[in-house]
Amino acid sequence: MSKFHLVPTSMMLTAVSASLAFNAVAEDKLTVVSWGGAFTKSQVEAYHKPFIASTGTTIVSEDFSGGLAEIKAQVEANNVRWDLVSLDKPDIVRGCAEGLLEPFDPSMLPKGEDGTPAEKDFIDGAIHECAVNTIVVSTILAVNQEAFKGKAMPSKLVDLFDLENFPGRRALQKQPQGNLEWALLADGVEPGEVYELLETEEGRARAFAKLDTIKEQVLWWTTGAQPPQMLADKEVVIASAFNGRIHNAAKDEGQPFKIIWDRQIGYMNGWAIPKGSKNKQKALDFIVFSSGTTPLAEQAKYVAYGPTRKSSSAKVAPDILASLPTAPGNFDTAFLINDEWWSDYADELNEEFNTWLLN
Repeated sequence: MSKFHLVPTSMMLTAVSASLAFNAVAEDKLTVVSWGGAFTKSQVEAYHKPFIASTGTTIVSEDFSGGLAEIKAQVEANNVRWDLVSLDKPDIVRGCAEGLLEPFDPSMLPKGEDGTPAEKDFIDGAIHECAVNTIVVSTILAVNQEAFKGKAMPSKLVDLFDLENFPGRRALQKQPQGNLEWALLADGVEPGEVYELLETEEGRARAFAKLDTIKEQVLWWTTGAQPPQMLADKEVVIASAFNGRIHNAAKDEGQPFKIIWDRQIGYMNGWAIPKGSKNKQKALDFIVFSSGTTPLAEQAKYVAYGPTRKSSSAKVAPDILASLPTAPGNFDTAFLINDEWWSDYADELNEEFNTWLLN
């Protein structure tokens, strides 16, 4: 007997219809992965809900703890379940280089609502070959204003290193990234020369020598919750911290904190598509939609991170805008992390930094 058999036409049509229906459902569904908490809520309100209303797409929201491990596992297993992932730019750079992310054509991006072409509307470095970075999160300096009643208060990066006029302990993140840049900037190095100088032994020695001037007064933190607590307890007089943490402590807890925006260290976060996403086109549609002028301005209502489109600032309420890293005035002296550079030098500088800490 033949191993083949005929299938009635009606059954074939039913099977084809079912297959088409399944594909249609698949194409109208996106699995969007982010960091959870207030950050995911800001994305849901500013991006997900308007996109669903506009397209009818079903969005499944999942949380993760960052990094590329799960994306790599899915891509290598040829079983990609995630369609969009919110990644910090260092992971975007690395994931793109390792072939884990789909390429992105920036010509898809619309003009800003004020007519500015996308390539000029986004801040430098926001548009990447594998992603669009939508927000800036900054490491800033912050003080507890009560600790300076009747006295001059720090207002510039250089004040971090001024123990004579602003004595007391400092809190800094326990890593070389950001601290080395700050050390050179405070020592008079022009922003455009920082990374070139850090490639030399002389430049690194200069950065560590600057940090040496305050080393004995530094308490090192490793989690974002620590600096606000150190400031609240007056354990330190000045601290580096994530801008959102300080903003929330002041807004939600009434802490008398003040942010010093001078030489804020900014890094970006944006949307990337894992290589092999079954819904690539719909994911691209979401990226284009969510990186528009209005959605980026809307997100700022829910979380104190700065939109990467310049045209978004005009659509943010003044009281909210004042707390954002990319606001005019706040962003004037911002220093953006060069993620490509750090991907090349992180290992050796982490080793040098850890050695310096022990000496």
